[in-house]
Amino acid sequence: MGTLKDRLNDDLHTAMKARDELTTATLRMTLAAVRNAEVAGSSARALTDDEVLAVLGKEAKKRREAATAFADAGRGEQAAKERSEGEIIDRYLPKQLSDEEITELVAGALSAGGFSGKAQMGPAMKAAQAAVAGRAEGGRVAAEVRRQLGV
Repeated sequence: MGTLKDRLNDDLHTAMKARDELTTATLRMTLAAVRNAEVAGSSARALTDDEVLAVLGKEAKKRREAATAFADAGRGEQAAKERSEGEIIDRYLPKQLSDEEITELVAGALSAGGFSGKAQMGPAMKAAQAAVAGRAEGGRVAAEVRRQLGV
């Protein structure tokens, strides 16, 4: 199997042939974000699958936040469109961890590093994020680290 970017391109072509406008538009926006990340910085380079997953995670988060904002503003139709785009992007992301799994992974990371107290929040977050490995949003992980450190 090819890279994740190849899979996105293949699925884009399939959606275009099927005349699936929502999927086509969403995958085009997502691939544009990947290409922007590839050319960001001092020189252009191909992204690894993990880096592409990070870009997809950011795009999915944008869609969730936009859907919430539109819903709060009473624009239900636009909120539904953003949620639909988010669902399309979520197909390419790894399954998100449950709260119990996050609690378990954070506890393991904190005990392995011997972290305790507010002063060690930064190193504790770094260890927890490494343990979670992109399978949960940073805000959820940070909240659990704060809870377990008693901050």
